[in-house]
Amino acid sequence: MKDDIVQRPNRVPWPPILVLGALLAAWGLEALWPGGEVLARTGAWFKVVGVVLACAGVGFDLAAMLTMHRARTNILPHRAAGRLVSGGVFAVSRNPIYLGNTLLLLGAALALGWPWLLVTALVAAVLVNQLAIKREERHLAARFGSAFAEYRQHVPRWIGLPRRRQPPQKGPH
Repeated sequence: MKDDIVQRPNRVPWPPILVLGALLAAWGLEALWPGGEVLARTGAWFKVVGVVLACAGVGFDLAAMLTMHRARTNILPHRAAGRLVSGGVFAVSRNPIYLGNTLLLLGAALALGWPWLLVTALVAAVLVNQLAIKREERHLAARFGSAFAEYRQHVPRWIGLPRRRQPPQKGPH
């Protein structure tokens, strides 16, 4: 098992499957039980917020892909990481592509007025965390050891400000 996790994080590329599944499930649910009138009553500002969120999501996705391309490392979620990437958007999120995908889905939900997409996007994010991110982190720990442990201490899994390095604690005097 340990050798398998070193070779690749997953055999199945879960994240794109889950994003597509979230879109299709929301589309089907909206067709069966339309919920758009709920969001329509909130006004046009929901659509504007949705477009901004979706654009931010695409921005995270593209910035992460460009950063990985420049580092000459693999981008596919079921293939081994060639390098540990910690710069660019990877300094604010250990998973900027999955964050971007989630923001894109949530933004699309608001812009399209699909409340079901809000639900399926959150379900997809939880499933990506369980099926992909946790295995990817074990993969990165196995491949990059202390470098990944250090990175993990300072950069949040989803998003946030990088944590400051703590000075070494001195013993009692």
